Amino acid sequence: MTHPSSTQEVPAHGDVPQHVAIIMDGNGRWAKRQHLPRIAGHRRGVESVRATVRACAQRGIRFLTLFAFSSENWRRPAEEVQLLMQLFQVALTSEVEKLHKNGVRLKVVGDTRRFDVGIRRAIEKGERLTAANKGLTLTIAANYGGRWDILQALNKLVKDHPEAAIDEEALAPYLAINYAPEPDLFIRTGGEQRISNFLLWQLAYSELYFTETLWPDFDAAALDEAIASYRNRERRFGRTSEQLLAAKRAEVA
Repeated sequence: MTHPSSTQEVPAHGDVPQHVAIIMDGNGRWAKRQHLPRIAGHRRGVESVRATVRACAQRGIRFLTLFAFSSENWRRPAEEVQLLMQLFQVALTSEVEKLHKNGVRLKVVGDTRRFDVGIRRAIEKGERLTAANKGLTLTIAANYGGRWDILQALNKLVKDHPEAAIDEEALAPYLAINYAPEPDLFIRTGGEQRISNFLLWQLAYSELYFTETLWPDFDAAALDEAIASYRNRERRFGRTSEQLLAAKRAEVA
């Protein structure tokens, strides 16, 4: 099932975002402030993931997408990349049963071919175990890039339908997160204010929220602050404020 494009029609939206996407930034800086190695910040970040998944489920958010490892993160020092891969595999193995118990559906998107066989098997096992769950859908973007997503979708579309016209409706089923609505709320922790090649197609009309809070310190209260900011936004989707007011009046009438 694909969801409506925000550039084609106005999507349903309310006080609680259906889909939250997060760039989890600041693990290394958190560790540095604690006089710890960088990997300690990444380990602490896993605890924030656990807390955020729980908080989103409690607040009725249906989709949570986390940017765990970008296609550009391979440029980091080899030792750090190796430790991150080990942590990713351990987290997948140790958390999947808990996610399943709580009705969470796990999805992993990105070019996973570069990961070793142990990680790929852990991904397959986790997705298979939780596939039928009806609660929160947790998507982990790993070795993912927004440009990669668009290009892989285009390549698949052209391969399957070489004569077809390329438009949004034709492309949508091939995008990596075709099972989720476009994010209502994008959050980036750690103080940086950019989207860093994350969900370039899908963030067209998302509300952007940047916080100085480092990811290991991000908790339910920090999530509530982001949601409060979201609720104060006027989501026009190309319309005027007067049109929104008239639509609200019509609903009341």
